[in-house]
Amino acid sequence: MNESCDFVIIGSGAGALCAAIVMADAGKKVVVLEKEPLLGGTTATSGGVMWIPNNRYMSDAGVPDSKNQAIEYLNHAVGDAPDTPGTSPLRRETYVDQSVAALEFLESQGLEFRRVPSWPDYYAVPGQSEAGRTVVSELFNLKSLDDWQDKLRPGFLPLAGYLEEAMELAYMTRTWAAKGMLLKLIGRTLGSRLTGKNYATAGQALQGAQLKAALNAGADIRTEYAVKELMFDNGKVTGVIAEHKGQPVHITAKLGVLVASGGFSKNQIMLDQYIPGTKTEWSGAASGDTGEMIQEAVRVGATVAQMEQRQGYPVTTPPGKPLAYMQSDLAKPHAILVDKSGQRFMGEADSYMKLARGILERNETSSAIPSWMIIDSQYAKKYMLAGGMLNKKRIKQWLEAGFLKTGATLAELASQCDIDGQQLQASVEQFNGFVTANKDEAFGRGDEVYHNWLGDKLNKPSATLGSITQAPFYAVPIYPGDVSTFGGIVTNEHAQVLSKENQPIPGLYATGVATASVMAKSSPGAGGSIGPSLTWGYVAANHALKPQNSTSRNGQVAVESTVP
Repeated sequence: MNESCDFVIIGSGAGALCAAIVMADAGKKVVVLEKEPLLGGTTATSGGVMWIPNNRYMSDAGVPDSKNQAIEYLNHAVGDAPDTPGTSPLRRETYVDQSVAALEFLESQGLEFRRVPSWPDYYAVPGQSEAGRTVVSELFNLKSLDDWQDKLRPGFLPLAGYLEEAMELAYMTRTWAAKGMLLKLIGRTLGSRLTGKNYATAGQALQGAQLKAALNAGADIRTEYAVKELMFDNGKVTGVIAEHKGQPVHITAKLGVLVASGGFSKNQIMLDQYIPGTKTEWSGAASGDTGEMIQEAVRVGATVAQMEQRQGYPVTTPPGKPLAYMQSDLAKPHAILVDKSGQRFMGEADSYMKLARGILERNETSSAIPSWMIIDSQYAKKYMLAGGMLNKKRIKQWLEAGFLKTGATLAELASQCDIDGQQLQASVEQFNGFVTANKDEAFGRGDEVYHNWLGDKLNKPSATLGSITQAPFYAVPIYPGDVSTFGGIVTNEHAQVLSKENQPIPGLYATGVATASVMAKSSPGAGGSIGPSLTWGYVAANHALKPQNSTSRNGQVAVESTVP
């Protein structure tokens, strides 16, 4: 079968759907091809948070920010290096400008957003916003999608609640306010259902709202269309060859092709090649993140970089439950992370990328996969672990499954985990000394705003430091997981794919975690992958619409923003 259109988009994550809305709103025939049965990509299953500096929601709330402050922060938090071509001063400046423009464009299409009242930037460097630069979707009524509702990938939170409300549930056994919050969320959810609505939150809300806008604008969105090949003629990408129900479909695209197909977290062969020591089962990315479009872009001349980088996240694998993300758990008082030798090796309240990278790096010199999260009974009584409270039933189930380890003494616990008991005892004693002094002299845990935001606001004097003294003691294994890879196709400030000669490949664009991230080896704050994915999708579509525009500072084609 042969077809033609103006623009083909491969994938259906944040950047893909944003680009589809831009193209369809401009009156162009745009085809979105998703190889999976469900739309939305990893974005739909995530918190849906976008790191967008200098946004109007900050201004509305009286939170100071500016373009210069944001760029200063990125320059310190991200920086430049020979092996990170995904970032540059020009790319970072473009991101700061165009992320705001993309947000304003989506608002003009009927999407609604809000800021999370408090979510600090991750790094205590000049330009940091302690209040945070995060933007999320408002709640979205899935019923408004009609028949498309069942084609959207489910989210992680079944309640009609905002992220900051869901975070309060961690205090449910300790404060009446948290108990009241749970009742509020249940009431809102049930109330909406009684009125014929079904509200989604977080990433599912973002993708639901974008899907609705794309459909309303006339985008042709298809599931179970797997792109097998980029059509390449006389040095230009002219379309794609896809497969649907076993049949090939040739689609030519006048204005170009956008690769927005995700990373390679679910491709063990690629992980072994680029990030040895990691496993697909430790990834929370969508099942379709198998990297073949990165490989296909290379076939037509694209260059790749930062392939060893990932949006890392410490995880564990509780029996009978989904993968559990453990960053917040690790940051709570009465917990430390040790390697097989029984030593602490990093601050447990650092960002998720830093934690996951730290485990991998530690494993190069000392066995650290798995590492072990060590807690005492104070922790077990107050906090959730791996998504649930440690009640008697759960302890029994997890002990029988061999997932949870316990001991009446630290030495007994160490034996259960096959780690050095003497060293574990020494590590805990040293940590308890830091708790008494209210100062982690080894790793500075608790010294930064972000550390304490992750911890327990009810714990005094420190939100993240608490002694490990009360038996029985417990341990769970921690692995260097991820929510996506963070390297891939190298693009310029217009999201054009670059060749090995550093020249744009005509007709080919890329966004999201299929690309070498503008954030290089870090994530500056919550939404450091979704924000760029959406933004570069917006930039790519606008550039494809106006390829005749003037030359940029680096001699490549520039496009003037369609949004002031």
